[in-house]
Amino acid sequence: MNKSIKEYIVSINSAIEKEHFGDKPQELYEPIRYIMSLGGKRMRPLLSLLSFQLYKDNIKDVIPASIAVEIFHNFTLMHDDIMDNAPLRRGQQTVHEKWNDPVAILSGDVMLVKAYQQIIAHCPKEKLTEVLEKFNQCAIEVCEGQQIDMNFEEQEQVHEAEYLEMIRLKTAVLLGFSLEFGGILAMDNEADQALLYQMGVNAGIGFQLMDDLLDVYADQEKFGKQVGGDIIANKKTYLLIKAIELASGENAYDLNKWLQTQDFNKEEKVKSVTAIYNKLNIKELTETKMNEYFEKAFQNLEDLDASSEKKVIIKDFFNYLINREQ
Repeated sequence: MNKSIKEYIVSINSAIEKEHFGDKPQELYEPIRYIMSLGGKRMRPLLSLLSFQLYKDNIKDVIPASIAVEIFHNFTLMHDDIMDNAPLRRGQQTVHEKWNDPVAILSGDVMLVKAYQQIIAHCPKEKLTEVLEKFNQCAIEVCEGQQIDMNFEEQEQVHEAEYLEMIRLKTAVLLGFSLEFGGILAMDNEADQALLYQMGVNAGIGFQLMDDLLDVYADQEKFGKQVGGDIIANKKTYLLIKAIELASGENAYDLNKWLQTQDFNKEEKVKSVTAIYNKLNIKELTETKMNEYFEKAFQNLEDLDASSEKKVIIKDFFNYLINREQ
């Protein structure tokens, strides 16, 4: 990883550690400190810093503002974990498991307010209205994406376009806003701000497709979570949607059988469904679609009115994430 990126992450983590979320009642604020201390890539505030550095050098000035997107991201994770009944987050107990659902809901609510406080306290007044409007839109879309994802659980058939729109909302728009946020704080070029947003959305869709792919094809030791978890849960990922769309004859029969069977051996199901994917070239199709979005993101970066030298750090970061995960 680029030395500057490591330094940015250290600065972000240091600022988060110093952040005072509140004291009493302890049961409200301790879960916030807990989830914020669990780490993660810090990708969203990092993207804000990376877009800011394209145009200005005083990076330290925008670190406090950038933390708002990390607080918001962790708020969504806290609530998502309740909805998914997830036991672990980043290898540690989720907040609702460590405490309980009501505490996780309430602490999450406070985190959303804290994200707004962070923006209001650290954004220049002349930029504040624009930032809040964009942030509001992003926050609403993230919630829309989560609801659509939950709807998919009950929906018999999900089409490719519907799925791509869901991941755009649930995952990608926050990466888009994070890049746009740094751009808004750095300059007034609306064309570049729009390109930064689009770059984040395109990269975000690409990364989610990569996540879908890794869930089936990753090396178990490198992946850090159960390979085949999506197959076991019948989760409507890009891979499953394409397989349902393309399967016919024996493949369709076998795939449907595994989707309908309630009582099964997990290992056998993962192996059998993966074999169907292989017959249908699902891995190659997913990689093609994923790379299509990464290429769009790199083209957005290329089109920015900023120095090529400063663009390199973003290009290197995206390439690092793409190659590290595969």
